Amino acid sequence: MDLPILEIESEFCAELSDTNRLVLEAPTGSGKSTQTPKFLLRGGFLASGDAIILQPRRIAARMLAKRVAWELDEPLGKTVGFQVRHERVSSKETRIHFVTEGILLRRMMGDPELRGVSCLVFDEFHERSLHADLTLARALMLQRTKRPDLKIVVMSATLDASELESYLKPCRILRSQGRTFPVAIEHIDNRLANSDLPIWDIAAKATLDRLQQEKEGHVLIFMPGAFEIGKTIAALGSRLSTREFELLALHSELSAKDQDRAVEAGDRRKVIVATNVAETSLTIDNVRLVVDSGQARIARYDPTRGINTLWIEKISDASARQRAGRAGRTAPGRAIRLWAEREHASRALFEEPEVRRVDLSEMLLSLLATGIESVDSFEWFEPPNEERLSDATGLLRSLGAIDRDGRLTERGRKMSGFPLHPRYASMLLASDAFGCVEEIALAAALAQSRSILLRKVDKSVERRRESLWGAQLRSDVLGQMIAWEAALKERFDMGFCQEIGVHAQSSRQVLKIANQLSQYAEASGLGSNSNPREESSKDQAVAKCLLYGFPDRVCRRLDRGTLRCGMVGGRRGVLARESLVGESELFVACEVNEIGRQGGQVNTVFNLCTAIEVEWLQELFPKLFSDVEEVVFDEKQKRVVERRVTRFQDLELSCRESFEVDSAKAAEVFAKLITEGKAKLANWDEEVEHLIRRVNFLAQAFPEYGFELIDDDARSLLLEQCCEGVRSLKDLKRKDVLPVVRDWVGTPAMKMLEHELPERLKLDNGKPARLRVDADMQLTLSAKIQCLYDIPDTPRFCQGRSLPRVELLAPNMRPVQMTNDLQAFWSGSYEGVKKELKGRYPKHEWR
Repeated sequence: MDLPILEIESEFCAELSDTNRLVLEAPTGSGKSTQTPKFLLRGGFLASGDAIILQPRRIAARMLAKRVAWELDEPLGKTVGFQVRHERVSSKETRIHFVTEGILLRRMMGDPELRGVSCLVFDEFHERSLHADLTLARALMLQRTKRPDLKIVVMSATLDASELESYLKPCRILRSQGRTFPVAIEHIDNRLANSDLPIWDIAAKATLDRLQQEKEGHVLIFMPGAFEIGKTIAALGSRLSTREFELLALHSELSAKDQDRAVEAGDRRKVIVATNVAETSLTIDNVRLVVDSGQARIARYDPTRGINTLWIEKISDASARQRAGRAGRTAPGRAIRLWAEREHASRALFEEPEVRRVDLSEMLLSLLATGIESVDSFEWFEPPNEERLSDATGLLRSLGAIDRDGRLTERGRKMSGFPLHPRYASMLLASDAFGCVEEIALAAALAQSRSILLRKVDKSVERRRESLWGAQLRSDVLGQMIAWEAALKERFDMGFCQEIGVHAQSSRQVLKIANQLSQYAEASGLGSNSNPREESSKDQAVAKCLLYGFPDRVCRRLDRGTLRCGMVGGRRGVLARESLVGESELFVACEVNEIGRQGGQVNTVFNLCTAIEVEWLQELFPKLFSDVEEVVFDEKQKRVVERRVTRFQDLELSCRESFEVDSAKAAEVFAKLITEGKAKLANWDEEVEHLIRRVNFLAQAFPEYGFELIDDDARSLLLEQCCEGVRSLKDLKRKDVLPVVRDWVGTPAMKMLEHELPERLKLDNGKPARLRVDADMQLTLSAKIQCLYDIPDTPRFCQGRSLPRVELLAPNMRPVQMTNDLQAFWSGSYEGVKKELKGRYPKHEWR
């Protein structure tokens, strides 16, 4: 076996003997995934504990374990084993465990010190899964505290190792260059790239065209998911010679036997159509041609369902290079990219880390369950988005998983035992008490899947559905459950499904998810409650369990005769027209769709809804209710009203209004409206502002008198006092402000103000002038030039403490000059001013 990674085995062992943290940077195909575990075994690192090798995918964990066991000439489950969700192959002799990242996280919950583990290997860390980031951070915390002996190896193909080095300090970095052959890159032309042909037809055409020239080696076609893989195989099947080629699929939903067929050697050339599982961990020998769709299913937060969902998106440049490299493992190869070359430049260089694009509530719950008291001090490789983290905390709090201080509750600890989004974990926990575990498993499966009901069906289909549902049904979820169960009885027969407008393939997927959820519930001991709550019907029990999963999605109709609704959290939207909720005033929405409209507006639509009763909310969530009296401004009536409001969280359920409003509370409301710019106190004008500036100037000039400054806080109180007695916008418009401000200032201060800073005064020569305090808090004396004759120097005010600047006015009362030194003006620039103005105003006195 001539793998590049073998060249650095001795160096690897020497480095790991000297340090407990090692970063191994090696390209895909170098052999790091299969050989590094054997380095640990041969180097004696597993003498006192096991190695856990983390893989981002179940298929990789199983197939790599099988490969390493084969290379050791041992059966799988002896020295080498694996564990993924629902499957484990190992024994007491097992020292090397290939596991998915979620398995390690769950082990950390039950055994925070990882007893019996001597080494953790994070493979394919460049994929930056959320679980990998989380478990690495948790492992570092463990190593720094209770397990300084724990060895951590991080392996990556494309990630910048310097970032990891900084995060893991102190650590060592080891690099294996690998050996690859040149790969020629081709892009399809713009016309084909922009055509309406589905991606599988474009892939089939590109593959067939190239196979006419490529006479050796296998073909690897990358597609985003199982659906597209099936379509691609169908498009190629009738045009490939079965005598020469074997056409195979490779994705996580296949049986282990079918997955192995795609990877193992055969007697014919292979055309393998795979998801991105073949991009990194798994190596298929003798691939000479790669056909890349440029797409992958990427986990991303789906605001519609409030959970993470796989979306088809464009891959990054790094992923495209990884895929192309698969064609150069054993000989020169070729990669055909099914997008135009000029479009490639717009692709991201690397995939966005999961921590930046997914819902964090499940991660946060798992993190707290491992013993972390606060995420604030958690040392992330890359910190998550603060807003998304806040949303996750809010959801967990509303589900009862954490308390107000962010600590894990007993309910939260039970929820963390399910490998599910917290919404569905909460629903399943509740279902045990209500005796409807199987029903909630189905409801949860429907809630996290695409709707099984076809839209825009004809009247005959609508009538068949209505006969299934009956006239009293008030739940879209129950409606789908009834339709699904009817289809199940007919084994999802295509003809029957069409008759009731049900999507057969989606229904089969729901069956798979529902069975998984039932298994989780059974493994957790749910369903054995011998004394469930008594409910009037199973439908009511299901509806209450839905509330346990979506307490933040409770909605209320805003008015009769329309579909307008309000939701917890302050969102407004409309109930979907086709909803079975009908005229029900209260309901819970499992889906919230945001639909873009012209002009950039967004229309929020509530889907998959179930009618509920206010008594249920009071029964299930008594602490989330509040009864308050509040004074608010009514936009329609343009006045303040007192409201006695009952709320569920922040959603108003009932309200009684009165016009008998406390005067002080009304004033506070109007003052807030004015401050926010939503209303205007018409008589708070420049005269008022000038009085405030004069008062503040006086207070600063005579600190010994203790006059209070009218600062921002005082302004707010003054504003409220001005609004005293105001009940409506009409009152506000008529309110006289100046007397209120004068009363606030007080008689002593007003008298001193008129004496020391009079707005109008006579100068020593008997001529009139004005005194003002400008916005920059400068004192300004303003007078016509003729009025200042015989005033040789600038007059002082405030008992000689304040020297104003002088604003000189022309005969038309317009300013012509500003000076801080009147004496200098007379001896300097006056002659120039006089010369300019005398010609225009000859009848006025000019000295």
